[in-house]
Amino acid sequence: MNKIPKTQYAVQLIGPGKLELNKSKPVDEPKGFQILAKIEANGLCFSDLKLLKQFTSHARKSEIVQGADAEMLAGIPSYVPGDRPVVPGHETVIRIVAVGDKVQQHKVGERCLVQTDYRGLKTAAGSNAAFGYNFDGGLEEYVIIDERISQDHLTGERFLIPVSETKSASAICLVEPWACVENSYLNEERRQVKDGGRLAIVADSGRQIKGVKDAMGRSHKKSSVTIVCPDAAQQQAVDQLGAHVEKVQAVSDLKDVSYDDIIYFGSEKTVIEQLSGKLAEKGIINIVLGGRKIGAPVAIGIGRIHYGMTRWIGTPGDDASESYAMIPVTTELRKNDKCLVIGAGGPMGQMHVIRNVCTGIEGVSVVGTDFDDARLAALRRIVDPIAEENGVACSMVNTQKEKLQDKFTYVAVMAPVPAVVAGALADCAQDSLINIFAGIPAPTIHSMDIDAVIAKRAYMFGTSGSVLRDMKVVLSKLESGKLDTNYSLDAVCGMAGAIEGLVAVENRTLSGKIIVYPELHEMGLIPLSKLAAVYPTVVDKMQDGLWTQEAEAELLAKAK
Repeated sequence: MNKIPKTQYAVQLIGPGKLELNKSKPVDEPKGFQILAKIEANGLCFSDLKLLKQFTSHARKSEIVQGADAEMLAGIPSYVPGDRPVVPGHETVIRIVAVGDKVQQHKVGERCLVQTDYRGLKTAAGSNAAFGYNFDGGLEEYVIIDERISQDHLTGERFLIPVSETKSASAICLVEPWACVENSYLNEERRQVKDGGRLAIVADSGRQIKGVKDAMGRSHKKSSVTIVCPDAAQQQAVDQLGAHVEKVQAVSDLKDVSYDDIIYFGSEKTVIEQLSGKLAEKGIINIVLGGRKIGAPVAIGIGRIHYGMTRWIGTPGDDASESYAMIPVTTELRKNDKCLVIGAGGPMGQMHVIRNVCTGIEGVSVVGTDFDDARLAALRRIVDPIAEENGVACSMVNTQKEKLQDKFTYVAVMAPVPAVVAGALADCAQDSLINIFAGIPAPTIHSMDIDAVIAKRAYMFGTSGSVLRDMKVVLSKLESGKLDTNYSLDAVCGMAGAIEGLVAVENRTLSGKIIVYPELHEMGLIPLSKLAAVYPTVVDKMQDGLWTQEAEAELLAKAK
Protein backbone atom coordinates (compact mmCIF):
# COMPACT_ATOMS: atom_id res chain seq x y z
CA MET A 1 0.00 0.00 0.00
CA ASN A 2 1.28 3.50 -0.83
CA LYS A 3 2.80 5.59 1.94
CA ILE A 4 0.31 7.96 3.58
CA PRO A 5 1.27 11.60 2.91
CA LYS A 6 1.38 14.36 5.51
CA THR A 7 -0.77 16.73 3.44
CA GLN A 8 -3.41 16.40 0.75
CA TYR A 9 -5.59 18.19 -1.79
CA ALA A 10 -9.05 19.08 -0.50
CA VAL A 11 -11.97 21.25 -1.56
CA GLN A 12 -13.18 23.21 1.48
CA LEU A 13 -16.26 25.34 2.01
CA ILE A 14 -15.07 28.29 4.11
CA GLY A 15 -18.18 30.48 4.01
CA PRO A 16 -21.49 30.91 2.17
CA GLY A 17 -20.69 30.46 -1.53
CA LYS A 18 -16.95 30.33 -0.82
CA LEU A 19 -15.13 27.20 -1.97
CA GLU A 20 -11.37 26.87 -2.15
CA LEU A 21 -8.95 24.18 -3.27
CA ASN A 22 -6.56 23.62 -0.36
CA LYS A 23 -3.42 21.90 -1.65
CA SER A 24 -1.91 21.33 1.78
CA LYS A 25 -4.68 20.20 4.15
CA PRO A 26 -3.14 17.99 6.87
CA VAL A 27 -3.79 14.25 6.78
CA ASP A 28 -4.66 13.33 10.38
CA GLU A 29 -3.41 10.20 12.11
CA PRO A 30 -6.23 7.96 13.37
CA LYS A 31 -6.42 7.54 17.14
CA GLY A 32 -8.57 5.34 19.37
CA PHE A 33 -11.79 4.50 17.51
CA GLN A 34 -10.83 6.45 14.39
CA ILE A 35 -10.37 5.15 10.85
CA LEU A 36 -8.25 6.81 8.17
CA ALA A 37 -9.83 6.24 4.77
CA LYS A 38 -8.52 7.04 1.29
CA ILE A 39 -11.23 8.45 -0.98
CA GLU A 40 -11.39 6.47 -4.22
CA ALA A 41 -14.17 8.53 -5.79
CA ASN A 42 -16.87 11.02 -4.90
CA GLY A 43 -19.99 12.05 -6.82
CA LEU A 44 -21.24 15.63 -6.91
CA CYS A 45 -24.81 16.22 -5.81
CA PHE A 46 -27.32 19.05 -6.03
CA SER A 47 -27.64 18.79 -2.24
CA ASP A 48 -24.02 19.96 -1.98
CA LEU A 49 -25.21 23.30 -3.34
CA LYS A 50 -27.66 23.75 -0.47
CA LEU A 51 -24.76 23.50 1.98
CA LEU A 52 -22.68 25.77 -0.26
CA LYS A 53 -25.31 28.52 -0.19
CA GLN A 54 -26.45 28.17 3.42
CA PHE A 55 -23.21 27.14 5.19
CA THR A 56 -23.79 27.75 8.94
CA SER A 57 -27.56 28.11 8.48
CA HIS A 58 -27.84 24.60 7.00
CA ALA A 59 -29.50 22.36 9.60
CA ARG A 60 -26.90 19.62 9.13
CA LYS A 61 -23.96 22.00 9.69
CA SER A 62 -25.02 22.80 13.25
CA GLU A 63 -23.60 21.16 16.36
CA ILE A 64 -24.64 17.69 17.52
CA VAL A 65 -26.78 17.89 20.65
CA GLN A 66 -28.01 14.30 20.94
CA GLY A 67 -26.45 10.86 20.36
CA ALA A 68 -22.78 11.66 21.00
CA ASP A 69 -21.10 13.42 23.93
CA ALA A 70 -19.11 16.62 23.53
CA GLU A 71 -15.83 15.12 24.79
CA MET A 72 -15.89 12.37 22.15
CA LEU A 73 -16.75 14.83 19.38
CA ALA A 74 -13.97 17.19 20.43
CA GLY A 75 -11.44 14.45 19.74
CA ILE A 76 -12.58 13.86 16.13
CA PRO A 77 -10.62 16.17 13.77
CA SER A 78 -13.15 15.72 10.96
CA TYR A 79 -16.03 17.04 13.11
CA VAL A 80 -16.43 20.61 11.87
CA PRO A 81 -19.79 22.12 12.88
CA GLY A 82 -20.76 25.79 12.76
CA ASP A 83 -18.44 28.18 10.94
CA ARG A 84 -15.46 25.81 10.71
CA PRO A 85 -14.35 25.01 7.12
CA VAL A 86 -15.82 21.73 5.87
CA VAL A 87 -15.03 19.35 3.03
CA PRO A 88 -18.34 18.64 1.21
CA GLY A 89 -19.20 15.44 -0.64
CA HIS A 90 -21.35 12.52 0.44
CA GLU A 91 -21.50 10.14 -2.55
CA THR A 92 -18.34 8.33 -1.58
CA VAL A 93 -16.40 5.07 -1.80
CA ILE A 94 -13.34 4.64 0.43
CA ARG A 95 -10.43 2.33 1.16
CA ILE A 96 -9.39 1.92 4.82
CA VAL A 97 -5.65 2.58 5.07
CA ALA A 98 -5.09 2.88 8.84
CA VAL A 99 -7.03 2.40 12.09
CA GLY A 100 -6.70 3.49 15.70
CA ASP A 101 -5.87 1.02 18.46
CA LYS A 102 -9.49 0.74 19.68
CA VAL A 103 -11.15 0.06 16.32
CA GLN A 104 -13.02 -3.27 16.42
CA GLN A 105 -15.32 -3.58 13.41
CA HIS A 106 -13.12 -2.33 10.56
CA LYS A 107 -9.88 -3.54 9.01
CA VAL A 108 -7.11 -2.02 6.93
CA GLY A 109 -7.62 -2.83 3.24
CA GLU A 110 -11.42 -2.91 3.31
CA ARG A 111 -13.18 -1.13 0.47
CA CYS A 112 -16.45 0.47 1.60
CA LEU A 113 -19.48 2.38 0.43
CA VAL A 114 -20.29 5.20 2.85
CA GLN A 115 -23.77 5.63 4.34
CA THR A 116 -23.52 9.29 5.20
CA ASP A 117 -26.75 10.17 7.02
CA TYR A 118 -26.16 9.79 10.78
CA ARG A 119 -29.83 9.71 11.79
CA GLY A 120 -29.06 8.80 15.40
CA LEU A 121 -27.13 12.05 15.88
CA LYS A 122 -29.41 15.07 16.15
CA THR A 123 -28.24 18.61 15.52
CA ALA A 124 -29.14 21.83 17.30
CA ALA A 125 -31.15 22.88 14.23
CA GLY A 126 -33.34 19.78 14.44
CA SER A 127 -31.76 17.71 11.67
CA ASN A 128 -29.25 14.85 11.50
CA ALA A 129 -25.48 14.95 11.52
CA ALA A 130 -23.97 13.86 8.22
CA PHE A 131 -20.74 13.09 6.42
CA GLY A 132 -20.00 16.03 4.13
CA TYR A 133 -21.99 18.49 6.27
CA ASN A 134 -20.83 18.80 9.89
CA PHE A 135 -18.23 16.07 9.31
CA ASP A 136 -15.64 16.36 6.53
CA GLY A 137 -16.77 14.52 3.40
CA GLY A 138 -15.42 13.03 0.21
CA LEU A 139 -13.88 15.92 -1.75
CA GLU A 140 -10.42 15.25 -0.34
CA GLU A 141 -7.87 12.46 -0.61
CA TYR A 142 -8.09 11.15 2.96
CA VAL A 143 -10.68 11.48 5.71
CA ILE A 144 -11.00 10.47 9.37
CA ILE A 145 -14.17 8.53 10.26
CA ASP A 146 -14.92 7.56 13.85
CA GLU A 147 -16.21 4.02 14.29
CA ARG A 148 -18.57 5.11 17.09
CA ILE A 149 -20.19 7.68 14.80
CA SER A 150 -20.39 5.57 11.66
CA GLN A 151 -22.88 2.96 12.84
CA ASP A 152 -26.60 2.55 13.35
CA HIS A 153 -27.20 3.41 17.00
CA LEU A 154 -30.14 1.00 17.22
CA THR A 155 -28.82 -2.09 15.43
CA GLY A 156 -25.06 -1.57 15.57
CA GLU A 157 -24.83 -2.06 11.79
CA ARG A 158 -21.86 -0.44 10.09
CA PHE A 159 -22.39 2.65 7.96
CA LEU A 160 -19.23 1.69 6.07
CA ILE A 161 -20.64 -1.07 3.87
CA PRO A 162 -18.03 -3.56 2.57
CA VAL A 163 -17.96 -3.83 -1.23
CA SER A 164 -16.14 -6.08 -3.67
CA GLU A 165 -13.32 -5.23 -6.05
CA THR A 166 -15.40 -6.19 -9.10
CA LYS A 167 -17.04 -2.80 -9.73
CA SER A 168 -15.62 0.60 -10.53
CA ALA A 169 -15.30 3.19 -7.78
CA SER A 170 -17.69 5.40 -9.76
CA ALA A 171 -20.38 2.70 -9.86
CA ILE A 172 -20.09 2.12 -6.13
CA CYS A 173 -20.21 5.75 -5.03
CA LEU A 174 -23.20 6.29 -7.33
CA VAL A 175 -25.09 3.75 -5.21
CA GLU A 176 -25.75 6.61 -2.77
CA PRO A 177 -27.87 8.81 -5.08
CA TRP A 178 -29.50 5.72 -6.59
CA ALA A 179 -30.36 4.65 -3.02
CA CYS A 180 -32.15 7.97 -2.46
CA VAL A 181 -34.24 7.17 -5.53
CA GLU A 182 -34.86 3.63 -4.23
CA ASN A 183 -35.94 5.01 -0.85
CA SER A 184 -38.67 7.05 -2.52
CA TYR A 185 -40.24 3.81 -3.84
CA LEU A 186 -39.64 1.52 -0.87
CA ASN A 187 -40.86 3.87 1.85
CA GLU A 188 -43.44 2.26 4.14
CA GLU A 189 -46.38 4.55 4.78
CA ARG A 190 -48.40 4.85 7.98
CA ARG A 191 -52.02 3.89 7.30
CA GLN A 192 -53.77 4.72 10.57
CA VAL A 193 -53.71 7.28 13.38
CA LYS A 194 -50.28 7.05 15.02
CA ASP A 195 -50.09 4.72 18.00
CA GLY A 196 -49.69 6.76 21.16
CA GLY A 197 -49.38 9.93 19.09
CA ARG A 198 -50.83 13.39 19.35
CA LEU A 199 -54.19 13.71 17.58
CA ALA A 200 -56.11 16.91 16.89
CA ILE A 201 -59.77 16.68 15.89
CA VAL A 202 -61.29 19.82 14.44
CA ALA A 203 -64.90 20.09 13.30
CA ASP A 204 -67.13 22.75 11.82
CA SER A 205 -70.43 23.26 13.59
CA GLY A 206 -73.06 20.72 12.60
CA ARG A 207 -70.56 18.12 11.40
CA GLN A 208 -70.67 14.56 12.72
CA ILE A 209 -67.47 13.01 14.12
CA LYS A 210 -67.31 9.68 12.35
CA GLY A 211 -64.70 6.98 11.64
CA VAL A 212 -61.98 8.14 14.05
CA LYS A 213 -61.99 4.97 16.13
CA ASP A 214 -61.76 2.82 12.98
CA ALA A 215 -58.85 4.98 11.80
CA MET A 216 -57.01 4.16 15.01
CA GLY A 217 -56.91 0.42 14.41
CA ARG A 218 -57.83 -2.36 16.82
CA SER A 219 -54.55 -2.50 18.75
CA HIS A 220 -54.06 1.25 18.89
CA LYS A 221 -52.20 2.67 21.87
CA LYS A 222 -54.13 5.59 23.26
CA SER A 223 -53.37 8.93 21.68
CA SER A 224 -53.55 12.26 23.43
CA VAL A 225 -56.45 14.06 21.79
CA THR A 226 -56.96 17.80 21.46
CA ILE A 227 -60.27 18.99 20.03
CA VAL A 228 -61.72 22.12 18.50
CA CYS A 229 -65.37 21.06 18.39
CA PRO A 230 -68.15 23.62 18.98
CA ASP A 231 -71.02 21.13 19.35
CA ALA A 232 -71.72 19.05 22.47
CA ALA A 233 -72.52 16.00 20.33
CA GLN A 234 -69.09 16.24 18.74
CA GLN A 235 -67.35 16.24 22.11
CA GLN A 236 -69.44 13.27 23.24
CA ALA A 237 -68.33 11.33 20.16
CA VAL A 238 -64.69 12.06 20.97
CA ASP A 239 -65.15 11.08 24.63
CA GLN A 240 -66.15 7.59 23.44
CA LEU A 241 -62.63 7.06 22.10
CA GLY A 242 -61.44 6.41 25.65
CA ALA A 243 -58.52 8.81 25.39
CA HIS A 244 -57.50 11.78 27.45
CA VAL A 245 -59.16 14.76 25.74
CA GLU A 246 -58.15 18.39 25.95
CA LYS A 247 -60.51 21.01 24.52
CA VAL A 248 -59.35 24.32 23.10
CA GLN A 249 -61.57 27.08 21.77
CA ALA A 250 -60.00 27.81 18.38
CA VAL A 251 -57.60 26.40 15.81
CA SER A 252 -55.20 29.22 16.71
CA ASP A 253 -54.94 27.68 20.20
CA LEU A 254 -53.48 24.45 18.80
CA LYS A 255 -49.72 24.21 19.17
CA ASP A 256 -47.62 24.73 16.05
CA VAL A 257 -45.81 21.73 14.47
CA SER A 258 -47.14 19.42 17.18
CA TYR A 259 -49.74 16.92 15.95
CA ASP A 260 -49.02 13.52 14.41
CA ASP A 261 -52.55 13.42 13.02
CA ILE A 262 -55.04 16.18 12.35
CA ILE A 263 -58.56 15.16 11.33
CA TYR A 264 -60.68 18.03 10.10
CA PHE A 265 -64.40 17.53 9.58
CA GLY A 266 -65.07 20.55 7.40
CA SER A 267 -64.28 22.42 4.23
CA GLU A 268 -63.20 25.93 5.21
CA LYS A 269 -60.12 27.08 3.29
CA THR A 270 -58.86 29.36 6.09
CA VAL A 271 -59.12 26.57 8.67
CA ILE A 272 -57.15 24.15 6.49
CA GLU A 273 -54.43 26.76 5.95
CA GLN A 274 -54.15 27.28 9.72
CA LEU A 275 -53.99 23.54 10.34
CA SER A 276 -51.10 23.14 7.88
CA GLY A 277 -48.74 24.79 10.37
CA LYS A 278 -49.88 22.58 13.24
CA LEU A 279 -48.71 19.32 11.64
CA ALA A 280 -45.67 17.60 13.18
CA GLU A 281 -42.88 15.93 11.21
CA LYS A 282 -44.25 12.77 9.55
CA GLY A 283 -47.74 13.96 10.44
CA ILE A 284 -50.92 13.25 8.45
CA ILE A 285 -53.70 15.77 7.86
CA ASN A 286 -57.05 14.22 6.94
CA ILE A 287 -59.75 16.45 5.47
CA VAL A 288 -63.24 14.94 5.72
CA LEU A 289 -65.37 17.04 3.36
CA GLY A 290 -68.73 15.45 4.12
CA GLY A 291 -70.12 15.98 0.64
CA ARG A 292 -68.96 19.58 0.38
CA LYS A 293 -66.07 21.28 -1.45
CA ILE A 294 -63.46 23.79 -0.38
CA GLY A 295 -64.08 25.75 -3.54
CA ALA A 296 -60.66 27.42 -3.86
CA PRO A 297 -56.96 26.48 -3.87
CA VAL A 298 -55.46 26.07 -0.40
CA ALA A 299 -52.02 27.38 0.65
CA ILE A 300 -50.31 24.38 2.28
CA GLY A 301 -46.81 23.54 3.52
CA ILE A 302 -45.72 21.89 0.29
CA GLY A 303 -42.01 21.96 1.18
CA ARG A 304 -42.61 19.85 4.27
CA ILE A 305 -44.05 16.96 2.23
CA HIS A 306 -40.48 16.14 1.15
CA TYR A 307 -38.33 17.26 4.08
CA GLY A 308 -40.86 16.76 6.89
CA MET A 309 -42.52 13.72 5.29
CA THR A 310 -45.95 15.19 6.03
CA ARG A 311 -48.97 13.73 4.24
CA TRP A 312 -52.28 15.20 3.00
CA ILE A 313 -55.26 12.89 2.63
CA GLY A 314 -59.01 13.29 2.53
CA THR A 315 -62.39 11.92 1.58
CA PRO A 316 -65.42 13.47 -0.14
CA GLY A 317 -67.55 11.48 2.31
CA ASP A 318 -68.05 11.79 6.08
CA ASP A 319 -65.97 8.84 7.43
CA ALA A 320 -62.41 9.68 8.51
CA SER A 321 -61.23 6.07 8.20
CA GLU A 322 -61.87 6.09 4.42
CA SER A 323 -58.96 8.47 3.87
CA TYR A 324 -56.47 6.35 5.80
CA ALA A 325 -57.58 3.25 3.90
CA MET A 326 -56.48 4.76 0.58
CA ILE A 327 -52.87 5.26 1.75
CA PRO A 328 -50.57 2.77 -0.03
CA VAL A 329 -48.57 0.26 2.02
CA THR A 330 -45.42 1.40 0.19
CA THR A 331 -44.76 3.99 -2.47
CA GLU A 332 -43.55 1.42 -5.02
CA LEU A 333 -44.89 1.28 -8.55
CA ARG A 334 -47.94 -0.94 -8.93
CA LYS A 335 -48.96 -3.37 -11.64
CA ASN A 336 -49.91 -1.53 -14.87
CA ASP A 337 -48.89 1.87 -13.54
CA LYS A 338 -48.43 4.58 -16.13
CA CYS A 339 -45.42 6.46 -14.77
CA LEU A 340 -44.56 10.08 -15.60
CA VAL A 341 -41.12 11.46 -14.64
CA ILE A 342 -41.15 15.27 -14.78
CA GLY A 343 -37.63 16.61 -15.30
CA ALA A 344 -36.35 13.29 -16.60
CA GLY A 345 -33.34 14.79 -18.39
CA GLY A 346 -31.41 15.68 -15.23
CA PRO A 347 -29.21 13.29 -13.21
CA MET A 348 -31.88 12.21 -10.73
CA GLY A 349 -34.61 12.12 -13.38
CA GLN A 350 -32.46 9.75 -15.42
CA MET A 351 -32.20 7.45 -12.41
CA HIS A 352 -35.97 7.38 -11.90
CA VAL A 353 -36.58 6.53 -15.56
CA ILE A 354 -33.92 3.80 -15.66
CA ARG A 355 -34.96 2.38 -12.30
CA ASN A 356 -38.61 2.13 -13.34
CA VAL A 357 -37.81 0.60 -16.72
CA CYS A 358 -35.87 -2.10 -14.84
CA THR A 359 -38.39 -2.94 -12.08
CA GLY A 360 -39.89 -6.02 -13.71
CA ILE A 361 -43.34 -5.00 -12.45
CA GLU A 362 -45.94 -6.20 -14.93
CA GLY A 363 -47.50 -3.68 -17.29
CA VAL A 364 -45.51 -0.62 -16.18
CA SER A 365 -44.91 2.09 -18.81
CA VAL A 366 -42.73 5.20 -18.45
CA VAL A 367 -42.83 8.68 -19.97
CA GLY A 368 -40.04 11.16 -19.25
CA THR A 369 -40.44 14.89 -19.81
CA ASP A 370 -38.00 17.79 -20.02
CA PHE A 371 -37.63 21.13 -21.81
CA ASP A 372 -34.19 20.26 -23.20
CA ASP A 373 -34.08 18.18 -26.39
CA ALA A 374 -30.39 17.39 -25.98
CA ARG A 375 -30.96 15.99 -22.50
CA LEU A 376 -33.88 13.91 -23.67
CA ALA A 377 -31.84 12.57 -26.60
CA ALA A 378 -28.99 11.63 -24.25
CA LEU A 379 -31.42 9.83 -21.96
CA ARG A 380 -33.07 8.06 -24.89
CA ARG A 381 -29.70 6.68 -26.02
CA ILE A 382 -29.26 5.06 -22.62
CA VAL A 383 -32.83 3.99 -21.92
CA ASP A 384 -34.12 2.73 -25.27
CA PRO A 385 -31.99 -0.47 -25.31
CA ILE A 386 -32.83 -1.18 -21.65
CA ALA A 387 -36.56 -0.62 -22.23
CA GLU A 388 -36.52 -2.88 -25.26
CA GLU A 389 -34.69 -5.60 -23.36
CA ASN A 390 -37.20 -5.40 -20.51
CA GLY A 391 -40.27 -5.09 -22.74
CA VAL A 392 -41.28 -1.74 -21.23
CA ALA A 393 -42.98 1.01 -23.24
CA CYS A 394 -40.89 4.15 -22.69
CA SER A 395 -41.00 7.53 -24.43
CA MET A 396 -39.59 11.04 -24.01
CA VAL A 397 -41.56 14.27 -24.47
CA ASN A 398 -40.47 17.90 -24.59
CA THR A 399 -43.56 19.43 -23.01
CA GLN A 400 -42.70 22.90 -24.31
CA LYS A 401 -43.30 21.54 -27.82
CA GLU A 402 -45.77 18.71 -27.31
CA LYS A 403 -48.69 18.14 -24.94
CA LEU A 404 -48.99 14.94 -22.97
CA GLN A 405 -51.72 12.75 -24.39
CA ASP A 406 -52.38 10.54 -21.38
CA LYS A 407 -53.20 10.60 -17.68
CA PHE A 408 -50.78 8.95 -15.28
CA THR A 409 -51.19 6.81 -12.17
CA TYR A 410 -47.67 7.54 -10.87
CA VAL A 411 -45.94 10.92 -11.19
CA ALA A 412 -42.36 11.58 -10.00
CA VAL A 413 -41.43 15.27 -9.81
CA MET A 414 -37.74 16.18 -10.18
CA ALA A 415 -38.11 19.96 -10.25
CA PRO A 416 -37.94 21.74 -6.86
CA VAL A 417 -40.67 24.12 -8.02
CA PRO A 418 -44.02 24.25 -6.16
CA ALA A 419 -45.95 25.22 -9.29
CA VAL A 420 -44.72 22.08 -11.04
CA VAL A 421 -46.09 19.91 -8.23
CA ALA A 422 -49.40 21.76 -8.30
CA GLY A 423 -49.54 21.44 -12.09
CA ALA A 424 -48.74 17.73 -11.99
CA LEU A 425 -52.16 17.11 -10.50
CA ALA A 426 -53.71 17.87 -13.90
CA ASP A 427 -51.77 14.96 -15.42
CA CYS A 428 -52.91 12.50 -12.74
CA ALA A 429 -55.47 9.77 -13.24
CA GLN A 430 -57.69 8.42 -10.48
CA ASP A 431 -55.90 6.73 -7.53
CA SER A 432 -52.54 8.21 -8.48
CA LEU A 433 -49.33 8.57 -6.48
CA ILE A 434 -47.33 11.82 -6.67
CA ASN A 435 -43.68 11.36 -5.69
CA ILE A 436 -42.35 14.82 -4.74
CA PHE A 437 -38.72 13.80 -5.07
CA ALA A 438 -37.05 17.19 -5.54
CA GLY A 439 -36.45 19.02 -2.29
CA ILE A 440 -38.61 22.13 -2.24
CA PRO A 441 -37.33 24.24 0.71
CA ALA A 442 -39.14 23.12 3.87
CA PRO A 443 -40.73 26.51 4.75
CA THR A 444 -42.34 26.83 1.29
CA ILE A 445 -46.09 27.46 1.23
CA HIS A 446 -47.94 27.06 -2.07
CA SER A 447 -51.53 26.81 -3.22
CA MET A 448 -52.89 23.38 -4.17
CA ASP A 449 -56.29 22.27 -5.45
CA ILE A 450 -57.08 20.05 -2.47
CA ASP A 451 -60.58 19.41 -3.84
CA ALA A 452 -58.94 17.74 -6.86
CA VAL A 453 -56.46 15.84 -4.66
CA ILE A 454 -59.37 14.36 -2.71
CA ALA A 455 -61.62 13.75 -5.71
CA LYS A 456 -58.84 11.93 -7.59
CA ARG A 457 -57.68 10.08 -4.45
CA ALA A 458 -54.20 11.35 -5.32
CA TYR A 459 -51.58 10.57 -2.69
CA MET A 460 -48.76 13.11 -2.42
CA PHE A 461 -45.60 12.00 -0.65
CA GLY A 462 -41.93 12.82 -0.37
CA THR A 463 -38.83 11.26 1.12
CA SER A 464 -35.37 12.59 1.92
CA GLY A 465 -32.11 10.67 1.71
CA SER A 466 -31.73 6.93 2.17
CA VAL A 467 -31.17 4.34 4.87
CA LEU A 468 -28.89 1.30 4.98
CA ARG A 469 -31.63 -0.91 3.54
CA ASP A 470 -31.85 1.20 0.38
CA MET A 471 -28.10 1.24 -0.16
CA LYS A 472 -27.90 -2.51 0.25
CA VAL A 473 -30.78 -3.03 -2.21
CA VAL A 474 -29.08 -0.91 -4.88
CA LEU A 475 -25.66 -2.44 -4.13
CA SER A 476 -27.17 -5.90 -4.58
CA LYS A 477 -28.67 -4.86 -7.94
CA LEU A 478 -25.28 -3.48 -9.00
CA GLU A 479 -23.19 -6.47 -7.95
CA SER A 480 -25.68 -8.97 -9.42
CA GLY A 481 -25.67 -7.20 -12.79
CA LYS A 482 -29.35 -6.12 -12.63
CA LEU A 483 -28.38 -2.44 -12.66
CA ASP A 484 -25.36 -0.44 -13.79
CA THR A 485 -25.26 2.78 -11.77
CA ASN A 486 -22.71 4.12 -14.27
CA TYR A 487 -25.64 4.67 -16.65
CA SER A 488 -26.01 8.06 -14.98
CA LEU A 489 -22.34 9.12 -15.25
CA ASP A 490 -21.74 12.06 -17.61
CA ALA A 491 -18.37 13.59 -16.66
CA VAL A 492 -15.19 12.95 -14.67
CA CYS A 493 -12.57 15.18 -13.04
CA GLY A 494 -9.79 15.41 -10.51
CA MET A 495 -9.49 17.89 -7.67
CA ALA A 496 -8.71 20.78 -10.03
CA GLY A 497 -12.10 20.29 -11.68
CA ALA A 498 -14.25 19.71 -8.58
CA ILE A 499 -15.30 23.32 -8.04
CA GLU A 500 -16.06 23.71 -11.76
CA GLY A 501 -18.08 20.51 -11.44
CA LEU A 502 -20.22 22.00 -8.66
CA VAL A 503 -20.86 25.04 -10.87
CA ALA A 504 -21.97 22.66 -13.65
CA VAL A 505 -24.35 20.95 -11.21
CA GLU A 506 -25.83 24.31 -10.23
CA ASN A 507 -26.22 25.48 -13.82
CA ARG A 508 -27.47 22.06 -14.97
CA THR A 509 -25.08 22.10 -17.93
CA LEU A 510 -24.60 18.32 -17.86
CA SER A 511 -27.27 15.65 -18.14
CA GLY A 512 -25.80 13.15 -15.71
CA LYS A 513 -23.59 12.77 -12.68
CA ILE A 514 -20.03 14.02 -12.21
CA ILE A 515 -17.43 11.82 -10.52
CA VAL A 516 -14.36 13.29 -8.82
CA TYR A 517 -11.20 11.18 -8.40
CA PRO A 518 -9.28 12.93 -5.58
CA GLU A 519 -5.94 11.26 -6.37
CA LEU A 520 -5.95 13.07 -9.73
CA HIS A 521 -4.79 16.47 -8.50
CA GLU A 522 -4.62 18.57 -11.65
CA MET A 523 -7.28 17.06 -13.92
CA GLY A 524 -10.09 19.44 -14.82
CA LEU A 525 -13.72 18.67 -15.59
CA ILE A 526 -14.17 16.57 -18.75
CA PRO A 527 -17.56 15.39 -20.05
CA LEU A 528 -17.42 11.83 -21.36
CA SER A 529 -18.43 13.15 -24.77
CA LYS A 530 -15.18 15.15 -24.94
CA LEU A 531 -12.86 12.63 -23.34
CA ALA A 532 -11.51 11.25 -26.64
CA ALA A 533 -9.68 14.50 -27.38
CA VAL A 534 -7.76 14.27 -24.11
CA TYR A 535 -7.51 10.59 -23.21
CA PRO A 536 -8.32 8.48 -26.31
CA THR A 537 -7.11 5.24 -24.68
CA VAL A 538 -9.63 5.76 -21.88
CA VAL A 539 -12.46 6.06 -24.40
CA ASP A 540 -11.27 2.80 -25.98
CA LYS A 541 -12.07 1.11 -22.68
CA MET A 542 -15.63 2.47 -22.54
CA GLN A 543 -18.56 0.44 -23.86
CA ASP A 544 -21.08 2.03 -26.21
CA GLY A 545 -20.27 5.44 -24.75
CA LEU A 546 -20.78 4.27 -21.14
CA TRP A 547 -18.21 4.37 -18.36
CA THR A 548 -16.65 1.06 -17.27
CA GLN A 549 -14.26 -0.24 -14.63
CA GLU A 550 -11.64 -0.66 -17.33
CA ALA A 551 -12.03 2.96 -18.45
CA GLU A 552 -11.67 4.10 -14.85
CA ALA A 553 -8.46 2.12 -14.38
CA GLU A 554 -7.02 3.57 -17.59
CA LEU A 555 -7.92 7.13 -16.51
CA LEU A 556 -6.24 6.68 -13.12
CA ALA A 557 -3.12 5.39 -14.88
CA LYS A 558 -2.97 8.10 -17.54
CA ALA A 559 -4.13 11.23 -15.72
CA LYS A 560 -1.89 11.17 -12.66
